Amino acid sequence: MAESNPQTPRRRRGRNNPPVSRAAADAFSLEHVIGPRAGFGFLDSDRMEFLKARALSLLEGYGVMIVHPAAKAALIAAGAREGAEAGRLRLPRALIEEALAATPKSARLCGKTRARDIDLPRADHGFVLRTGTGAHGYVDPRDASYRNMDLRAVGEIAAVADTLDQVGFIAHPFVHGVPEVTADIHSYARITGHTDKHVWMQPYQKENIDYLLRIAAIAAGGEDALRAHPSTSTITCSFSPLEFKHMDTEVILQCGRYGVPVHACSLPSAGGTAPLSVAGLALMAVAEIVGMVTMAHVLSPGLPVIATPLMFALDMRTGSALQASVEAMQAASLSIQMVKQGFGLLAHTYGSGSDTPDADHQSMAERALLMQTVALSGADILGGVGQLECATVFSPVQAVLDNEVGAMIRRFLRVPEISEAALNWDEMRQIRVGGHFLDSDHTVTGCRDQFTPRVFQRMGRDDYEASGRRGAFEVARDQALSAIAAAPDGGVLSEDQQREIAALAAAADNHIVAVYRGKVETI
Repeated sequence: MAESNPQTPRRRRGRNNPPVSRAAADAFSLEHVIGPRAGFGFLDSDRMEFLKARALSLLEGYGVMIVHPAAKAALIAAGAREGAEAGRLRLPRALIEEALAATPKSARLCGKTRARDIDLPRADHGFVLRTGTGAHGYVDPRDASYRNMDLRAVGEIAAVADTLDQVGFIAHPFVHGVPEVTADIHSYARITGHTDKHVWMQPYQKENIDYLLRIAAIAAGGEDALRAHPSTSTITCSFSPLEFKHMDTEVILQCGRYGVPVHACSLPSAGGTAPLSVAGLALMAVAEIVGMVTMAHVLSPGLPVIATPLMFALDMRTGSALQASVEAMQAASLSIQMVKQGFGLLAHTYGSGSDTPDADHQSMAERALLMQTVALSGADILGGVGQLECATVFSPVQAVLDNEVGAMIRRFLRVPEISEAALNWDEMRQIRVGGHFLDSDHTVTGCRDQFTPRVFQRMGRDDYEASGRRGAFEVARDQALSAIAAAPDGGVLSEDQQREIAALAAAADNHIVAVYRGKVETI
């Protein structure tokens, strides 16, 4: 029998099966190899203990400013002591440690169907992506034109994100064309009405929290259904440095009534609301988050809390906030290590995003470096998919590209198997001169486990030129447009649910706009 040509080896009979999907490949790999996640971090044990001690010392010796009367009273009853100025509370180390021990070490972010549920930490030791939140601007995937975010754009974000396999949940942006003080209610209503995925809620003022949670309950199928399967989670933010607004404290209280998980979020800026150093920026974020964990333990015991340091550094030449600067990335890594490894909390941070206004070469370089850095540091959730210009703009095309990067990095984090079987040791020791492994059983079995991109291109020059130089951006744009075109106009909720939510949003406009006007008139 003639030998097969090394450049064109024959295929074995029965092996010529069609390629499997990326999801199927991931399922295959997880079935056979669930190993630890590859890790990286700047903190060794000594540095970790140094920063942990400073965080606890800051909370115990200096304290946090709390303006919510009920929360302040509850914390004092739990052992907090008055600080050096009115409203500041010092948190005893014993209370902090009690809170850290009692805070759930896992959480379930539910979808509207059980197939969309997300368990954290993931069984495969990986992470989940979420879309960017808060964006005021929108880059239309049809022609790359820019406009203010509107409800049509919000629906398109939901349509695209619903098709992205690495995106586990969706955040609502800021929306124009509605009353500004109820923009969160209208945006959240549109997002949650157009996806079965988990939705991240961001209240804009304290009067809005109840309306938002009631909309979440309607979308979930009722209050009991929301409690049983929380299909929303809510951000609660510190007001750096070391302050907590009434609204964000109220979020912890009201989410506790429904069992809705909260993302304890700190957003300090190096040189502005935090010291101008990587370590100082990370310490500020972690201290504020541990303070929120302690508050949640006292105000809503047992509530799932996800530590969420979102790091920024000021460009000291211009005063602009940066999320993809080297300093912000390093601080994100430090803060994730501290909350995840140091304090044992679920961890969430920006894993995508850039400081450029466009989905360009700079954007891809910045977000790929950011995502890999924080993923290696141990984050459970990587946010910011689709966001540009330091989280102020959303691009559906960028979101599709981010999904591809996320899939690559999830695979990259999987520690390669080291064994004789993985080495194909027996065949390696017997390979003939000029031989190859293309027709090896080892190759045929393992080829299906290779990562196969959907958007990134691997074509040769001839095919590239013949396609009109069609690259990843064009493929991502077409994928985004196809998702938008295929999305049902009416969303995923019943007509009754849609009517209830619309009526609640209208009621919120009547109530909250009147409250806001009354406040303005009294100033």
